[in-house]
Amino acid sequence: MWWVVYLSLLGTLAVWAPPRLFDPLDPRFLVILGVVGTWRYGWGAVHLIRAHLYRRVVFPRLRRRAEAAFAALTAPDDGDEGRSARLPHVFLVITGYRYEAAVTAACWRAAVLEAMRYGGPVTLVASLVEPADRRLVKDVFRVLAPPARVRLVLVELPPEGKREALAAALVAVARRAPRADDVVALMDGDTLLTPRCLRRTVPLLSLAPRPGGVTTDERPLVRGSRLVRAWFALRFAQRHLYMCSLALSRRLLVMTGRFSLYPAHVATDPAFIDRIRRDEIEHWRLGRIRLLTGEDKSTWLHLLEHGLDMLYVPDVTVLTAEALPERRFLAGATRLMRRWFGNMLRGSVRALALGPRRVGAFAWWCLVDQRLSMWTPVLGPLAAIAIAVAVDPLFLYAYLLWVLTTRLVLVLGLTTLRPGLDGLAPLLLYFNQVYGALVKQWVLFRLDDQRWTRQPIARAGRSGAGARLSTWLAHGTAVLALLVAVGFLTGLLELPPASAVVLP
Repeated sequence: MWWVVYLSLLGTLAVWAPPRLFDPLDPRFLVILGVVGTWRYGWGAVHLIRAHLYRRVVFPRLRRRAEAAFAALTAPDDGDEGRSARLPHVFLVITGYRYEAAVTAACWRAAVLEAMRYGGPVTLVASLVEPADRRLVKDVFRVLAPPARVRLVLVELPPEGKREALAAALVAVARRAPRADDVVALMDGDTLLTPRCLRRTVPLLSLAPRPGGVTTDERPLVRGSRLVRAWFALRFAQRHLYMCSLALSRRLLVMTGRFSLYPAHVATDPAFIDRIRRDEIEHWRLGRIRLLTGEDKSTWLHLLEHGLDMLYVPDVTVLTAEALPERRFLAGATRLMRRWFGNMLRGSVRALALGPRRVGAFAWWCLVDQRLSMWTPVLGPLAAIAIAVAVDPLFLYAYLLWVLTTRLVLVLGLTTLRPGLDGLAPLLLYFNQVYGALVKQWVLFRLDDQRWTRQPIARAGRSGAGARLSTWLAHGTAVLALLVAVGFLTGLLELPPASAVVLP
């Protein structure tokens, strides 16, 4: 229905447009939309082409090699015990903090069942704070009664955040002296593994020249209104697109904490564990910032610094429980964006400093584009408003048609990889681009302000008057420079004529 409404609105606006709308538009407006649009949409087309190339050409070859490798390990010549001994030992680390009991039970039921399907040894490591969660996990494990090759390890710890939970669990794994070819998987307590997930991911880890990590596709299980469900579905579809595109270069922009696998020698490296437990950045204005959230960016940076490959598995999906942290859509989306974009901007500081040679030219330019994309989406609406004031209000009508048409094209391109997007997706895409850019700008100047959406743990920004003043001064200067630039480009602002100088 919403697709019908959207297409009807676009068609009506085009048919009933004033005739002079299609007269030659102000060249300044065309230049701004043309230059920025060519750059942004051309860059999006590059991602789409790369994603299809990886999904349809490159990855199927990897899948065939992985299936052959797994078949060799599970050859029936030695019986069940021989096959189990040849398969890598998987240490499945699951963290959680006060998820609903139904979510925790579903997560652990899916994890235990998948461990039983895998066929090799699996150690489930539960890094939990609440005694009630530990009791629930033990009950699920006892009821399912897995074979002896599936074990459960409980790690008790104080409520000091996810970083400490992961670090303590990895220390527990390291004490069990895993082999070099064993695998450590890190996942959240609100993630549901799908059948044959381990079987189809573990063999891929050994196929890269320098294996560092593997992560998979995600599908959201959303609790909320249709608007909320459509927003999460769009976000995960965009994630799928960018992951496929970047995987073509054996680099990703994050090793998601929802479900990622690492070689045991990488995950139990003391430097890897210390990076998760205590990571920090040095900022020219804010000083040393210890990172609270974004542990998946810390693991990703460790792989980048050591030149290790990262793979994305587009044909394996895990399910993640999603909900807005606030009842109102705008408030909930803003809280999530502030955490996501904060992790992204804090994580990219050091990755950019590594340079294109170590990060990879394409991935490095994607990091640069992340910085630029917080400014370019607002150029269009600002230019339309400025020219509407300076020249003709009809430019707002033209800009509305531009937005509806281009976002429709972008979403249709996205559906070639992720069919079934809601008819609200084009409007939500514009919301994500423009409002998301404003949130990124806000976060960029407040990188020291961090908080979890689920745990009462936060690190507020610098409280001193000088620090607050510098934050607002830097942010205000950047926004003013943007507004002045748009004003001069659109003709809304003009330099005063030079005064004639009369020489005596």
